Amino acid sequence: MAAVFIHHTDTPNDYACADVPRTLRNLYTGQTRDQRWGDLGYNFLVDKCGTIYEGRAGGADRPVIGSHTIGFNQGTVGIAAIGTFGKGTPVPAAMEHAIAALAAWKLSLRGVDPTSKVRLTSTNDKSRYAKGTSAEFDAISGHRDGYATDCPGEALFARLPAIRGMAAGLQGRSPRASSGAELPAALQSLHRGSQ
Repeated sequence: MAAVFIHHTDTPNDYACADVPRTLRNLYTGQTRDQRWGDLGYNFLVDKCGTIYEGRAGGADRPVIGSHTIGFNQGTVGIAAIGTFGKGTPVPAAMEHAIAALAAWKLSLRGVDPTSKVRLTSTNDKSRYAKGTSAEFDAISGHRDGYATDCPGEALFARLPAIRGMAAGLQGRSPRASSGAELPAALQSLHRGSQ
């Protein structure tokens, strides 16, 4: 994947993490029945406890094309934070770290620095850019960067620079870094099961 787009699900924040599977079923129903997408649009979802869920089937170890950012689904991955992150809403640290770890891993598969800029070409006139237009994005961008929306909410959007920095550190691109980006623990069982 050349880039990651961060979303929020625009659902309540007062959920118990044990109840997230019910939220995912509701999202699945809405996106498959109402949007007619055939599956969840997001490649991954992350809850406030830092648990990572596979969204669109098969995306843990393959470049599955999602339906998350009109015009920029190809060559990107969509990660949705479960909840609503309007201005002043705290973004849980566990959620931020999980998003950063997931983005670091997915971008490392292509050698992409999470703090870099990437060029993407729009495939749809309904995006912020006319079909065929090349545009520059942060390697980890918000949904609003590619589409006219408030998503991922003011609070989460404001945290993207910190998430980029964490992701770069996990890839070993800073002095405080770990030895490299690895598959997040929450996804290791999914990855092993697909081999």
